[in-house]
Amino acid sequence: MATTTLPPSAHIVVDDRGSGSPPKAIRPGHVTASGAHAEKSETGVWIAVAAISMFFAAFTSSMIVRQGVTPDWIHFQLPRVMYVNTLVLLVSSYTLELARRRFVATSGSAGATTEAAKSLVSKGMYWMYVTGALGLLFVLGQLLAWRNLSAQGLYLATNPSSSFFYVFTATHGIHLLGGVCGVLYVLARLRRTNGVARHSGFGAFSIYWHFMDILWVYLLLLLVFRF
Repeated sequence: MATTTLPPSAHIVVDDRGSGSPPKAIRPGHVTASGAHAEKSETGVWIAVAAISMFFAAFTSSMIVRQGVTPDWIHFQLPRVMYVNTLVLLVSSYTLELARRRFVATSGSAGATTEAAKSLVSKGMYWMYVTGALGLLFVLGQLLAWRNLSAQGLYLATNPSSSFFYVFTATHGIHLLGGVCGVLYVLARLRRTNGVARHSGFGAFSIYWHFMDILWVYLLLLLVFRF
């Protein structure tokens, strides 16, 4: 009697949904559509991170050169609220990590299918809201810093040093607002995917948000030592 032997590279996955469809053979290394989408999202974010890094590196070089050749470069004290802003942004990375831990705890299931899983997803989404709120608080703090400088008579076109200050902080603030929009996007996706974080773009968003945090620390140190 002839027998049929499956090749060792094939693995049978039984369809347990009762749909009557035949089992599918999955090859090792097979990537689902959602997994491929997540990888593409993260790759796209890494490209954006590289582009933003190059932008700020170029402006840093330009500022250093300009400071060396400009005799009227003014040194001024940074508004103290900027240090509070830094703390706010660091805390936002921590709250994002709290959200990630909740979502990771439910990643082994198909979503929030049990009361315990639903509770974890709910807490994760709560920390996402907190992260977005802290991001908005940071931007508000930056507006206060600009108001402080304008009260000192320092505007965008007052001096090369004040020009670079406004360009650095405003550009970072705009990118961070993009991150706040990312919070809303991920939350909307989490609702549609029943709390499955890997289908929501959460990984790509996390990379971007933590990068914004690191970038700000770099900019603050640059401003402290150059201004």
